[in-house]
Amino acid sequence: MSLEQILLGEQTVIIKQRKELFELVGFETRNKYSVLRSDQSEIAFAAEQQKGIVGLLLRQMFGHWRSFTLHLFDNQRQPVVVANHPFRFLFPKLEATDSSGRVLGSIQYRFSILHKHFDILDNLNRVIFSVRSPLWRIWTFTICRGEDGKNNECAQIKKVWGGILREGFTDADTFELSYNSSVTGPERILLLIAALYVDLIYFERKAR
Repeated sequence: MSLEQILLGEQTVIIKQRKELFELVGFETRNKYSVLRSDQSEIAFAAEQQKGIVGLLLRQMFGHWRSFTLHLFDNQRQPVVVANHPFRFLFPKLEATDSSGRVLGSIQYRFSILHKHFDILDNLNRVIFSVRSPLWRIWTFTICRGEDGKNNECAQIKKVWGGILREGFTDADTFELSYNSSVTGPERILLLIAALYVDLIYFERKAR
């Protein structure tokens, strides 16, 4: 069964960042995530592939502004999506392609004063979802269909409180991604990538 088919059968999935020992002393390591059903069985795995001394230095100095590549694998460790993020200080963008190199869509950061905001675009650069997190709900990202994002909520990304020790000393965050039946299989893949993007942009230690 493909990852799309598995996601279509789930109303909520859990994205759990894997804990790294070095993060206890403030040392940024490559980001790795498990994607789980509500019963904690793993359905996918994601990992940042930037290795070597250059990648290590960029993580320490530039955090989420750096260039990086994120790979998503299914539960058989077969590649599903490659997400590329170029180096930029303004309006970062993450482009997702499938294992054959075909563009699936992208996640584009948008400027906003009163809330966090980014859009999810299809392969023709059309906005299919608008994602916002207001000041009074900074750990909740509401996903609405369409560019204006008004009164059409279809999914949500929510950071889960991990306890004082985890929140204070590591970047090992946990998120819940939930969606309604109107979200298609390919769209669920993009929303999963968007949930990973939320962690990298807003909750990685260097992003604070």
